[in-house]
Amino acid sequence: MDRSVPPGEIQGELTPPCSKSYAQRALAAALLAEGESTLRNIELCDDTRSAMRCIEALGADVTVVDPHTLKIRGGLAPRGRTLHVGESGLSTRLFTPIAALAGVPLRIEGDGTLLRRPMTMMIAPLRQLGVEVRHRDGFLPFDVCGPLHSATVEVDGSVSSQFITGLLLALPAARGEFTIDVRRAVSTPYIDMTVEAAHRFGAEILHNGYTQFYIEGGQRYRPTDYSIEGDWSAAATLLVAGAVAGEVTLHNVSILSKQADTAVCTALVRAGAELIHEADRITVRRRPLRAFEFDATQCPDLFPPLAALAAACEGESLITGTSRLAHKESDRAETLREEYAKVGIEIDLSTPDVMRIRGGAIRPARVFGHGDHRIAMSMAVSALRSSGAITIEGAEAVAKSYPRFFEDLESLRVN
Repeated sequence: MDRSVPPGEIQGELTPPCSKSYAQRALAAALLAEGESTLRNIELCDDTRSAMRCIEALGADVTVVDPHTLKIRGGLAPRGRTLHVGESGLSTRLFTPIAALAGVPLRIEGDGTLLRRPMTMMIAPLRQLGVEVRHRDGFLPFDVCGPLHSATVEVDGSVSSQFITGLLLALPAARGEFTIDVRRAVSTPYIDMTVEAAHRFGAEILHNGYTQFYIEGGQRYRPTDYSIEGDWSAAATLLVAGAVAGEVTLHNVSILSKQADTAVCTALVRAGAELIHEADRITVRRRPLRAFEFDATQCPDLFPPLAALAAACEGESLITGTSRLAHKESDRAETLREEYAKVGIEIDLSTPDVMRIRGGAIRPARVFGHGDHRIAMSMAVSALRSSGAITIEGAEAVAKSYPRFFEDLESLRVN
């Protein structure tokens, strides 16, 4: 689907979708809790739907009470032999170890760009835990058969924390005692989110500075009533839109959230935007923007909105942490360089782990989303300050995390 986004000023208030990261964790915990849990403030983007399919395949009964409320009766009892994770990297790495809890052969299958994303980091730890694993050269599909046995395992955390999340949620429900030694942990705020979600459902996870985790098995997840907070990844894109093209107020977001992408507030302030935060809302207003420096190693999903912000700044901005971008829905560093070049913005990737962006005028062009929701949203934000409309090919990719993104952006336009 092509989407043409014209330039223009924006102003208004929105509530971003719920955090799909929290939603997927909560769905997994609700599966493992015997009894009925209620998840509130949920929105069904593609990734959340993938997690719902997984828990239903693994035995949960899911009832849609209204468009933003689910009731889930948990209980691990697989109804088939296949989990379909769509294009969700988190669902893949989250539900693979949970599937191994079932003690029966299960296959994990994915679609699209996910089939090109390596899952090698899961193989050795799962085998150390006694799981039979078959795979396609480290890529999906995966065949696993548990159960999980007491062990000390070593996990490479340098690419993603998502598989650590899967282990942390699965192991409390297994039998035995478990220690996870993590090498080079990245995205540690996402690990904090996992520990918090597990705690909300009654499971205890102990750790020592993200390098070693201890989990006592045989714990019982308990059903709970859980309201899911707003998604800071979506909020970051909308706040940058306000900073470059007018003013935006967002509801149901707090800077005290454990989500990694709250760090966008630091980048916005460094760039000179006006930022006002209250208990559960954030307002950003456009001001003259200057070049900024920012380390996005722990929050790699911020690169696309930060590229739109840097493109609007006077001077050359420097963002570090590009090594985290190679195995996303696209190679995001190279994709950002390629697509921003089409609209007249130079992105220099010649220095390892560094992205340099020189701000300037945006020109109309036809750009490609590369099947990547965050790239499509970044180009839409930059279109607001273009000299003419930008057409985004493959704009439907936003459904992965924010299906109503273009409608929400349009609702903010000043007539």
